[in-house]
This record gives sequence, C-alpha cells and structure tokens, in this order.
Amino acid sequence: MGTATFMVMGDVCTRGCRFCAVSTGNPNGWLDEEEPMKLAQTIRQASWDYVVITSVDRDDLPDGGAAHIARCIAEVKRQSPGIRIEVLIPDFRGQVAGIQTVLDAGPDVLAQNIETVERLTHTVRDRRAGYQQTLDMLQYAKQAAPKCLTKSSIMLGLGETDDEILQCMQDLRAHGVDLLTLGQYLQPNEKLLPVESYVTPEKFEYWGRIAEKELGFLYCASGPLVRSSYRAGEFFIKKILQEYSL
Repeated sequence: MGTATFMVMGDVCTRGCRFCAVSTGNPNGWLDEEEPMKLAQTIRQASWDYVVITSVDRDDLPDGGAAHIARCIAEVKRQSPGIRIEVLIPDFRGQVAGIQTVLDAGPDVLAQNIETVERLTHTVRDRRAGYQQTLDMLQYAKQAAPKCLTKSSIMLGLGETDDEILQCMQDLRAHGVDLLTLGQYLQPNEKLLPVESYVTPEKFEYWGRIAEKELGFLYCASGPLVRSSYRAGEFFIKKILQEYSL
C-alpha cells in the first residue's frame, strides 16, 4: 500500500522552462521500449495502490510520447488491477489526439500544470507552452472523459498578484478542472528564476478556502511545500474517489 511518483521517457526534456532543473536537450527519438513492462513490475512488487506517472516533454517524438505514456498506464493496470493512476502529461504541442491516446488508457486523474498566471507564462515556461493551450487541453480531457478527474498546479512567489492568482484559479474551474495544488516556488539553482516573494502559510490557507468553498474545486492542496503530486493517493482515494464514482 502507499503512493509513489515515476518519471518516464528519460531525463532529458526538449523544453527549457525557467523554473525547472531537468536537463534540456534532444533525445533524438530515443525511448526505452521495455519501460512500460519494467515500470509495471516495479509497482506490482511494491504493492502501491496509487501512482503518479509523469514525464519530460518530448517534442522530438511525432506524438509527443502519448502512445508510450498510454502503454505505461495500460501495463500498470494489467499487472496491478484496482490501482489508481494519476498521469501528469506534457502538452503534446496542443494536439488533442495525444490527450485522447492517454485518456483511452484509462487514467483516474489527468493533470497538466498551468504553472503560473497568464502574464508570467512566457517568462516562466518554455515559449512552446501556453496558458490557453493548457486550459484547452484540460477542458478537452474533461469533456472527452467526464469520469476522469482533471488537475492542475500553480506555483506562487514568482511575482504574481492576488488578482492574477484568483483569475488563474477561475480560469481553471471554468475549463472543468476538478483538483488544484498551490505551492511555493523555490529556485532550484542560480541559473533559474529567482524567488520574488515567500507566501505565508496563512495566505496559502486562504487560497485553499477560496478554491474549495467559493470556486468549487473538489479538492485543493495549498501550502508552501505542496507540489503537484502532493499526497495524491491519500486525498484522492479517501476524500474523492468513493464519492465521485457513486
């Protein structure tokens, strides 16, 4: 029992987001074709009941890696019947065919992180990413698979205003996002974006209340140390799944 997070498709990303310390480069189409099987075996042997599968962006692949991610989901489900799977996907360059490929594999939660407010998107994220593109992807996922929970995440402390945070949260809800996490941005190294401000725990609690009580998110994990896969299994299985699947 328990939860774990796995990153698939290697450790070299084709994007260069200014908040992320993952190496940037061109994997030239390389994939470990045995990864879905090896991932599923590891999960089965550990008896986890909830896993998060995430990945680097792979713009070098025609489908952005969608088919590989789908194979990982399908094989994990085959070897561990009853497991809950959350998948944090790349943006597939906005191609809905990639999202559909992943949805067809049957994840319980599909996440795509908006990361920051609209004004700061091109400062924080790679130029190939997009604020509206992420919203559109999440909306497509919810419309195409209504029983699959959708999720996104916002980093705070990058220079955003309160009005911009609220607008971002409203935009996510308007596009059908069910689950939200908010956490403090921490600078991974001196080459990446500096922290503009440190948000207090009280302010994180405030945003969590706004998300759940006023905007209608099914759940919001909000705190300085929260990350996008924060306590995923605990809140999903115990707080949401039993009610949502009735």
